[in-house]
Amino acid sequence: MNTFKRKSLYAALAGVSALGVTGAAQAVNVNPNGLGQVLLYPYYTVRTDNLGNPYNSLLSIVNSTNSVKAVKVRFVEGKNSAEVLDFNLFLSPFDVWTTAIVPDSGGGGRILTTDKSCTLPAIPAAGVPFVNFQYAASNADGATDSLDRTKEGYVEIIEMATYTSGSTIGVASTHVSGTPPCGSKLTDQFASNEQQPAQGGLFGGISLIDVLSGTDYTADAVALDNFLIGVSLYSASGTINPNLTQSSPTTSQVLVGASGLNSLVYTSVWNVLTCGIATACSTDPVSAVLMHDQVMNEFVLDPGTKSGTDWVVTMPTKRFYLNNGTGNAPKLFQRNFNKTAGACDDVSLSLFDREEFTAPTSFSPPPPTQTNSLCWEANVITFNNSHLLGSQN
Repeated sequence: MNTFKRKSLYAALAGVSALGVTGAAQAVNVNPNGLGQVLLYPYYTVRTDNLGNPYNSLLSIVNSTNSVKAVKVRFVEGKNSAEVLDFNLFLSPFDVWTTAIVPDSGGGGRILTTDKSCTLPAIPAAGVPFVNFQYAASNADGATDSLDRTKEGYVEIIEMATYTSGSTIGVASTHVSGTPPCGSKLTDQFASNEQQPAQGGLFGGISLIDVLSGTDYTADAVALDNFLIGVSLYSASGTINPNLTQSSPTTSQVLVGASGLNSLVYTSVWNVLTCGIATACSTDPVSAVLMHDQVMNEFVLDPGTKSGTDWVVTMPTKRFYLNNGTGNAPKLFQRNFNKTAGACDDVSLSLFDREEFTAPTSFSPPPPTQTNSLCWEANVITFNNSHLLGSQN
């Protein structure tokens, strides 16, 4: 068993929230059933494993409702959450959209899909390569400009709007005999003019498949519900909006304790005028519902079965709280993003084996002090140098 505490993160958030106890409210929350308006897929990779065999990441998005939906699909690299690709996807009622993230000959990642659901812009048969424009710009973070950085990261899906069945977008997006018309009437202008409030009901998952090694790791997307209440947020294709700062209203809700009579619901109303850093104001509702003061999980390192373990810990709002450079972050996280050192948050670590023994202590004199830390936005923690995912983060 392994636990570590993000003390500074937990304390910082608790200090700026307005906490109260209430019944069910209309606020951003993690949906326990996996259905929501925002889906956060914790990790994708097209790197090679510890044996040199490549991964593909297979992603799905499911619309469980009878409404046509427009969603923003965003792929984000894992060091500093720079966007590497986004586009608008239109889901027919009860539609499923799938894509494969695969290695690209240019040195990064690329998406491929044979799915017929409509997108703006349309995805060609050869797929679309990931790009390094955000982190290689003039104000680059200094970590690296290489496309190799796009080989691992995570994925955000944000529902922007719904459409009636008789609207131009509704007709263009709805499958007829297995294929939607799409066509020239599927435009940002119609999508903006005809948009109706977001309703939720999305779910999805991702599989990291390494065919040559015979491995397949799967993860469900974390679903955030009530990100938008009674409003829509359509943003044109070719723009980087919407993002996780744009919840409406800016209220979060967290269930504490076991379900039932002993559980408490904490609602936090965030004052976006006094939150301290303009770009992070309305990110606080999403940060609040994703926050943990410790992470607990199992690891297996059995030599008889050649077992190894990697954990993935992703912080999808971290980028909104950091500046580039040295020193402390303005709020919530511990340090700014300092080039190749990243943005490190110190953590404490406790290890137990199955017989309740802790990790052995060292002989005297002790080694130099070492600080455990998580320095990236999508972090891979490997045990005993397993490196199952071949991560560079």
